[in-house]
Amino acid sequence: MPIIKTTDGVDLYVKDWGKGRPFVLVHGWPLNADMWDTVAHELVEKGFRVVAYDRRGFGRSSQPGGGYDYDTMSDDLTAIVDGLSLSDVTLVGFSMGGGEVARYMSRHGGKGVSRAVLVSAVTPYLLKDDSNPDGVDGATFDGFIAELKKDRPGFLETFGKQFYGVGMLDWSVSSAYLEWTRQMALHASLRATIKCVDAFGRTDFRADMAAFKVPTLVIHGTSDATVPFEISGKRAAAAIAGAKLEAYDGAPHGLHYTEQDRLVRDLADFAR
Repeated sequence: MPIIKTTDGVDLYVKDWGKGRPFVLVHGWPLNADMWDTVAHELVEKGFRVVAYDRRGFGRSSQPGGGYDYDTMSDDLTAIVDGLSLSDVTLVGFSMGGGEVARYMSRHGGKGVSRAVLVSAVTPYLLKDDSNPDGVDGATFDGFIAELKKDRPGFLETFGKQFYGVGMLDWSVSSAYLEWTRQMALHASLRATIKCVDAFGRTDFRADMAAFKVPTLVIHGTSDATVPFEISGKRAAAAIAGAKLEAYDGAPHGLHYTEQDRLVRDLADFAR
């Protein structure tokens, strides 16, 4: 697997599978590129090239002390696109990764991108304030950080269940899969994990929405308890000119797993 070096010397670990029209898949918090493996495999089987990478501080990429802001992280995405000489890209951002997509479209003009997809994304703005009274209270993000400092493995175990919509009577996600997800998250540095809470929780992407000049698909679960549909997917689709909204009825945040067959079909159809 190649390593792409960023402008500030950070090594980004990249998976590059298949041949054909390329997808670039940007992972969510607090995971890494492995979250996309099944989706990526199926897209390759359908004749696409699929690139997925570990965000700085996560997975097998370098773990620097800084750079966990969306300007820098969108610059990292540029390093991927340029380093692999990609064009005609379908750019897909999941959850926190939707922020990289939005900032890449505005800061870098969407270079090389012909289609964009936001999946369970944090765009356009999560934080509750006077301009966004229906948003998520900042105390929620402060609580994440406090729990991460206190007992990161314990926090991630509980968070993972919410992530996939697992309840007392819901066995659709195995305990083994939840544990694999938790271990994926634990490969990140604590500093990156904490700093990215503030990044995705407090960054306002509303101005970035006007920079989407390519066909855009917004996919979001209506039962997302992590990034609520009404303040994210629904609003992002309304803010992006010509965007198509696919609301997955009853789906949780982690629909890349729970709805993966439908997601693969929708991504492939959209890319074609």
